[in-house]
Amino acid sequence: MAQRKSIDCRDYPSDKNCSLKISGTEQEVLDAAVQHAVSAHGHKDPAELRDQLKSMLKDESD
Repeated sequence: MAQRKSIDCRDYPSDKNCSLKISGTEQEVLDAAVQHAVSAHGHKDPAELRDQLKSMLKDESD
């Protein structure tokens, strides 16, 4: 079973005070986090954003 990963907006302060946490497989979390960063936070969707988000993922215990 693949290691679950997570990313939590609360770890990265923004003007929206977003509290979303996403968890799942690395690919699921990256896909959802990119969509969220673009739709909720106005980020663009370059490869750099995906790379930045990938570096922010944390291992999650089941």
